[in-house]
Amino acid sequence: MNTAFSTLIRTASHEQHMEAETSTFMSDLLGGRLGVEAYGRYTEQLWFVYEALEADAERLACDPVAGPFIRPELLRRGALERDLTHLRGADWRATLTALPATEAYAARVAECAREWPGGYVAHHYTRYLGDLSGGQIIRGKAEQTWGFARKGDGVRFYVFEDIGNPAAFKRGYRELLDGVRADELERQRIVAECRRAFALNTAVFHALGEEFPLTA
Repeated sequence: MNTAFSTLIRTASHEQHMEAETSTFMSDLLGGRLGVEAYGRYTEQLWFVYEALEADAERLACDPVAGPFIRPELLRRGALERDLTHLRGADWRATLTALPATEAYAARVAECAREWPGGYVAHHYTRYLGDLSGGQIIRGKAEQTWGFARKGDGVRFYVFEDIGNPAAFKRGYRELLDGVRADELERQRIVAECRRAFALNTAVFHALGEEFPLTA
């Protein structure tokens, strides 16, 4: 009962987090064994998830549970669209398609945004803190593998220009989690939704792995 909520979330979802990080697709992508087309397809899938995350952000900013987490310096949709313009061309929207696993993920995020602020916080946490942490590894590998300019077009999704000290920001975010306005039962539901978020993300990786099987 005395465990900080941020710690409870991190430890409870550790197994699912590791499964997502070590998926075959992500391992192959980070290992430089897949082409830039696979990276572009992954970026497309991210757009659908962040569209769902950010479409209701302005409304949720007034919510007592989700509101404290709505920070403009975190918003990623604009950066994703700039990356997609670089990767796919100016008409990237015309060819944008979501995998079924991505549709399921985005639909769940949107449902939480509409109906359950606590669940929205779970998805917010799993995405944005992941972007600030492991996302930086993806950025570095992408720059190295496909020649993107450092922190430039193609990897802007991973660049948080308005967060000068990511470590301090993450500490502040975890303090917000520790103070979230929820009773014990609701906190357990939020933890369960974090696990679900990682599972949905992993399903997208599995689908991408099927679309881009590693060839010799």
